[in-house]
Amino acid sequence: MTRHHWTREELYARADAYLDALVEHDPTQLDLADNVIFTENNVQLRVGDGLWNTISSRRDNYDLKCADCAHGQVSWFGVVEEYGHPAIMGLRLAFDGELISEIETIVCREMEFGPFPSIEGYAAPRALMLADVPEEQRVSREEMIAIANGYFETIELNDGALHAEFTDDCDRIENGLQTTNVEIEGYPIARMGTADQFRLGQYIYDDRLRDRRFPLVDEEKGIVCAAGFIDHAGKVIDVTWTDGSQHKSIFHFPHSFVLLELFKIVGGKIAGVEAVFVTVPYNMVSPWVGRQAYVIDG
Repeated sequence: MTRHHWTREELYARADAYLDALVEHDPTQLDLADNVIFTENNVQLRVGDGLWNTISSRRDNYDLKCADCAHGQVSWFGVVEEYGHPAIMGLRLAFDGELISEIETIVCREMEFGPFPSIEGYAAPRALMLADVPEEQRVSREEMIAIANGYFETIELNDGALHAEFTDDCDRIENGLQTTNVEIEGYPIARMGTADQFRLGQYIYDDRLRDRRFPLVDEEKGIVCAAGFIDHAGKVIDVTWTDGSQHKSIFHFPHSFVLLELFKIVGGKIAGVEAVFVTVPYNMVSPWVGRQAYVIDG
């Protein structure tokens, strides 16, 4: 890969240029590498297909970007519309020199089951996610990846043990819906914080968190943009939490989630989590595995 010294401003501008071209249905506006890889919801497409055909606008209110200047990558989380129907989108771009070499998108549309996406709650990015981390509270790129992987490890092995540390006020947003420290009808565990939810082992029905990738690390913002799959075999129905209470799994058939997820890390602890994911066929293969560094088997 050809190296190019990027600034944050340049990478953010490239993300905006991509989104502008997307809304205008015109991929010829982009400088694409000959071997560019483009995926939408884990399916490899020709640039110009998929959302390129249906997008009508993007909303300006939600504009969450991260940049990896050393490795020429930028991500964007926000809201797009297709014929007036809103969807939450996660985007990652990688560059080879000046050319776009990788385009990874997850688009969570209203067809997704459960309460997702929650567009009304996706009004503006949290100040936490936009803020720089003070230099004395930053950790190295390698440590940030290890911490993000510890979060994935905690989910996969969810037996009550924590494999990453969390701040007391760490909140998680999933497809626009805050699922910690909040009231959600029929989901009482949402009242708890991120660490306390994990301590109960409530994710025991998550069978595997595989094909973990950590392609973008924004050390200044303290954010890792990670990717992977959560596989649900559907075989675990009766669940016992670590407090001895009995529950039913919310999943009853085989399927997987493919995700892009942001981890905000401050002082070596996860301070905020934000994910965009969609349901895909069970054990679906990733077009990205084997193409990038920072892949950790799970």
